Amino acid sequence: MHKLMLAFASLASALACAQFCADALAAVTRVEIDSKSAYGTFKPGAYIRWDALVAGELSPAAEAIADLDQAPRNARGMVEYSTRLTLIAPADPARGNGALLIDVPNRGLAISSSLYNSPRRAPVPPGSFDEGTGFLQHHGYTTAVVYWELGHGVALPAFFGPDGQPRAIEGAAFAIVRDVADFLAHASADSGGRPNPLAGAIDRSIALGYSQTGRFLKSFLLRGFNTAEGRRVFDGMHILGAASGQIVLRSMPGAASGAGAAPNFFDPEVRGVNEEPLALGDLVQQAKLRADIAPRMVFVNPTTDYFSLRASLGRTGGAGVQDQPLPANVRVYDIAGASHILVSGTSVCTHPYAVLDWHPLMRASLLALDRWVAANAPPPASELMPLREATQDSMVLRAPAHLPQAVIQVPIPDQDGNATGGVRLPDMAAPLGTHAVQNPPMSFLCSLAAGYVEFAKTKQERIAANDTRASLAERYKNRKDYVDRVRAAARDLERQGLLLAEDADIIVQAAGATTALRP
Repeated sequence: MHKLMLAFASLASALACAQFCADALAAVTRVEIDSKSAYGTFKPGAYIRWDALVAGELSPAAEAIADLDQAPRNARGMVEYSTRLTLIAPADPARGNGALLIDVPNRGLAISSSLYNSPRRAPVPPGSFDEGTGFLQHHGYTTAVVYWELGHGVALPAFFGPDGQPRAIEGAAFAIVRDVADFLAHASADSGGRPNPLAGAIDRSIALGYSQTGRFLKSFLLRGFNTAEGRRVFDGMHILGAASGQIVLRSMPGAASGAGAAPNFFDPEVRGVNEEPLALGDLVQQAKLRADIAPRMVFVNPTTDYFSLRASLGRTGGAGVQDQPLPANVRVYDIAGASHILVSGTSVCTHPYAVLDWHPLMRASLLALDRWVAANAPPPASELMPLREATQDSMVLRAPAHLPQAVIQVPIPDQDGNATGGVRLPDMAAPLGTHAVQNPPMSFLCSLAAGYVEFAKTKQERIAANDTRASLAERYKNRKDYVDRVRAAARDLERQGLLLAEDADIIVQAAGATTALRP
């Protein structure tokens, strides 16, 4: 039946205006395709890239958006906006997997290719649409990049403040992402009859957020934007590196966005980010009180986020050290040894940049989340790192003054300085060095890129360097011993559902090619 509906999608689009113009989905009023080009050929066949401009309108009376009632209105009493949209979709919609992945860009940079399609040790940079490994396309996903942030591809509603300066209403971004995502998943055409390129092809939607936009999605849910026309907008959310934060969206003067503000070692008191509800259980509970239909959510936390972004508060809330229970619709995977960002090149920090490739877990956990959404198949259980208090540690971002009962905690290290517990990717299970060490000076870059400190190759080198960590020669008999341990760790994660077979093979092959150990 689904394929039959897809076969008639173009006919439905042609007839859409008669049945759609009166529908509330007319919040999206115009979709203008600027360009359409071949993207590549993958297991489902050819893919197409569409670049478009989406225009829409919001009702000041119906939206809980600060200052929206001050914006100019059109003849229908609505407030208008427009935004850029990039789609990467199968040329034949029937050959996709039915899942729409909404990429919420981080500081104007698309993130889906970077987070899922990055080859080992050669990450696709944020903002790039390079196919990389083609993981998303090989698995049949349709991706839609919806721009939302002031200064990055969106014309937000605005008004003139008391000072006579224009003020962009950044809070409208929540409604824009909601309406564009809902349109792509459910509409046949815009209110002028122009067809939705994805009409009939989508049966579930998953939102992707990274760091800033992971916080955006948490605030999106908390403020009641995951519901449109009585239905859930996002069935799932996949969030990397959102720690315990939310996002600050205010009416901003000029062209500067307030959405990038976040506490850091030089300004730990930034407000609006680490605010209650902090614990994920409280976040979900408050969303339910708004009668939102809660999505299934997978959160991935790098090790650095506990040191530099107060991630522990997402487990405990703003007081004490006791973890609150995770809701049934949530999974959390801490990646032992992972950095918030992966940076190549010569380090400007004390240590070389962190190197642990965490993209394999992003791929495995996306597929697990999608099965949870599509087939109600539970994903692997949450994997958390055990924590210790770090109240007096100058290398840990302290609690803000407005949370006097908050206790910041960080992962408990082993004798090598590597974090214990959590998801232990093979490069951590059989380490060649210490991963995700704090990396002075604690600038924005250094605190999020973290560091990597190799083990000495021999006992003699270790002693000469006054290094208490066992050398490679003391850890592994030879390269074969090392590869065997990497392989065992990879296969164990594969059995757990936290590593894909193809990624396991690549990791084992890389271990066999190392020159750090003798044959």
